[in-house]
Amino acid sequence: MEKWLSAALDYLPRWLEYQMRATEQPGVVVAIVQAGRLIGEFAIGHADVPGGVDLTARHRMRVASHSKTFTAAGLLKLREQGRVQLDDPIGRHVRDLHPAVAAVTVAQLLSHSAGVIRDGRDAGQWTDRRPYLNEAQIRADLADGPVLEPNTRFKYSNHGFALAGLAIESITGEPYPEWIAREIVAASGLRETLPDAPLSPGHPFARGHSGKLPLGVRVAIPGENITGTLAPATGFISTAADLARFFGSLSPGARRSVLTAASRREMTRRLWLEPHSSLGRWYGLGTISGTLGDWDWFGHSGAFQGYLTRTVVVPAQDLSLSVLTNAIDGLSGPWLDGCLHILRAFARHGAASRATAPWHGRWWSLWGAWDLLPMADRVLIAAPGQLNPVIDASEIEVRTGLRGRAREGLITLAGGFGNHREPVRLLHDSQGRPSEFWMSGTKLLPQDKLAREMAARYR
Repeated sequence: MEKWLSAALDYLPRWLEYQMRATEQPGVVVAIVQAGRLIGEFAIGHADVPGGVDLTARHRMRVASHSKTFTAAGLLKLREQGRVQLDDPIGRHVRDLHPAVAAVTVAQLLSHSAGVIRDGRDAGQWTDRRPYLNEAQIRADLADGPVLEPNTRFKYSNHGFALAGLAIESITGEPYPEWIAREIVAASGLRETLPDAPLSPGHPFARGHSGKLPLGVRVAIPGENITGTLAPATGFISTAADLARFFGSLSPGARRSVLTAASRREMTRRLWLEPHSSLGRWYGLGTISGTLGDWDWFGHSGAFQGYLTRTVVVPAQDLSLSVLTNAIDGLSGPWLDGCLHILRAFARHGAASRATAPWHGRWWSLWGAWDLLPMADRVLIAAPGQLNPVIDASEIEVRTGLRGRAREGLITLAGGFGNHREPVRLLHDSQGRPSEFWMSGTKLLPQDKLAREMAARYR
């Protein structure tokens, strides 16, 4: 493993631990895979807040629309076998549909450009007010035809992926859960993933949670719903490690995959720009893609009652990351972006040198915390309370070694409202342990010392 990557992996859980404390989220699990190998994995928080159950990396969660990527991979596998084509009208494989629905293609369903209704006339299954829909109910919702002319824009549809699952059943002659579990999940070497509830006894499952509002307290949401005909759109249960492995295997350059490189390129190609959004996201065939800085990525996200999850792959770095949260207001999206920003910073600057390595730790003032991140020829002053802790980070140039009890440096880069070209000092106690960090004229302390100071002053 590259030194910069090891340094980044050391900081990621420390940053997320701060975020968890600040936001009072129930739990988060993160997994990082490089070249098909799990290189980092950690869990913070609780699998069940009311029950006081600690969260582990082995706890399964509902990963919702990640299911669509598995379904798309299934149809691409059948395409490789010559059993379906992307331009096939769906009516060739699923009978007795409205003529206009029957005319939409497999590719249009997988790219959300078929124009079919998103969730039906009563979407109560997504708010835990009714069971997930069966085939007859899906068909009834589609009986009036598309709500938008096909192939005119990106329009997300869970019902469209239900049709894709029905096509897999028709082509294979098997129930969707059985075929996808064998031909895609097991064939990918995944051991902690299944297409739908219920979960077998003995496998830990993290409960979902509400937000704090409107009750003023979080309540547990079981999240054990059987999704049935909607399983191809939202049913999957998995771990962060399995998702990171699977999505990494879909990278065009992956060494091992259930799909050919041509199929993987087809899945991850940018087909439709998300309209009416400033996020700059594209949809392919069961994949979302975008760019963060100079890193192109693809992946998917998921939202189930009580869970928000996200997985991305950065092909240029051969890295895949998955972030699972078990709350309906979970920060899986912003936290994954934050992880990418941290990784990019270390990749750009490198791991700590002998001169910068002593400059580390979390330092507190009345205004909050700052993290010193030593890199090759500089030290970044990161803000762990930010969703991107390295955005506009000031930079320190180390000027001397240890002189008495102090290491000295100069802020060589800072914003106009910051301390540009002003000195910094890292002081040590009589045992040689860092004890104070002075940023220009501001003294910062370890957390316990500042807590005692504030308690004495304000309580």
